[in-house]
Amino acid sequence: MKIAQRAQRIEPFYVMEVAKAASALAREVAHTSQPMIFLNIGEPDFTAPPLVQEAGARAIAQGNTQYTQATGLPALRERISDWYASRFAAQVAPSRIIITAGASAALQLACLALIEAGDEILMPDPSYPCNRHFVSAAEGSSVLIPTTAEERFQLTEEKVRSAWNDKTRGVLLASPSNPTGTSIAPEELQRIHEFVHGQGGMTLIDEIYLGLSYEEHFGHSALAMPGELGQSVISINSFSKYFNMTGWRLGWLVVPEALAPVIERIAQNLFICASTVAQHAALACFEPDSLLEYERRRAEFKARRDYFIPELNRLGLRVPVMPDGAFYAYADCTEAAARLGVTGSWDFAFELMKRAHLAVTPGRDFGQAAPEKFVRFSTANSMAQLQEAVARLKVVLA
Repeated sequence: MKIAQRAQRIEPFYVMEVAKAASALAREVAHTSQPMIFLNIGEPDFTAPPLVQEAGARAIAQGNTQYTQATGLPALRERISDWYASRFAAQVAPSRIIITAGASAALQLACLALIEAGDEILMPDPSYPCNRHFVSAAEGSSVLIPTTAEERFQLTEEKVRSAWNDKTRGVLLASPSNPTGTSIAPEELQRIHEFVHGQGGMTLIDEIYLGLSYEEHFGHSALAMPGELGQSVISINSFSKYFNMTGWRLGWLVVPEALAPVIERIAQNLFICASTVAQHAALACFEPDSLLEYERRRAEFKARRDYFIPELNRLGLRVPVMPDGAFYAYADCTEAAARLGVTGSWDFAFELMKRAHLAVTPGRDFGQAAPEKFVRFSTANSMAQLQEAVARLKVVLA
């Protein structure tokens, strides 16, 4: 059977390969004194709060399970619009919001609507691997631009300007980012978008971790940029991370008004609609009690960050930039790997798995700029588990 070239271009998702190995070992050590600790997957350990679960069950019981419009429930689009206004002081009309089957579907729709074969999309290195594969699936090419800790592992207007050429169609950013947990400073983001917009290009920004921002300076949506800038940016968001609904597969896309009917037409054909039950459940995310619970959980994620990253630094797993959002630590493992007698983040990750029963993600997935130096820790786990992970690291790295 001949396999399409677009499928051949999709690289393995190495984090899942590591996860499979960790799960296999976890079964072997489940009943020992050191069961596996998973700090490799970026999934909140919290689940949807009670009001959301109840709303989903109620939708099933009442038979509210048939197709919605391709753009989603009008009431849900309105609640998201209100949330942008109250949380981020961003005026986003419900007509610009399209409900999708997760942020993955949102990225796919945006790429299919805007990228032609041969177009180049500029992205920071490191960045989330699936984003570049969405570009590839739309017959475009990702241009990974190496970034530094001094740049918060984010693109700058200067780097975007230098890399821009006749094939460039736009930029795909993430703020806060996976794997680094760092955001683009609002003033730098505005400079980037002003340049891209002036070139007739597109600025796509993954904001799925935006609700989990911990620093006032960085916790702003690109949609809050003034005037035409805020109206022309394309934002991807999700109910998975801040709203703790990973398996419900629900996200959304905010686009310029002129693009909304184009996205709707593609969504009608590819997806029909996002899960109706998940949409009805998500209405309850914006109830006052739910929002209070989400803020309590955000404070817990911040407390985990504030404990765990200083401990990593003390152990020689240096985190060069303190994350301002999400639940990741992108740590330089060079020194720690040498202590274990291995070289590179891939071997280091498997050595940790074997010696400490601790699963982390090597840098291979996230780009080409020194991935062998870095591992990603996920702090989407309980404080007790993080404390136990630190204790085990102290033993194996002594």
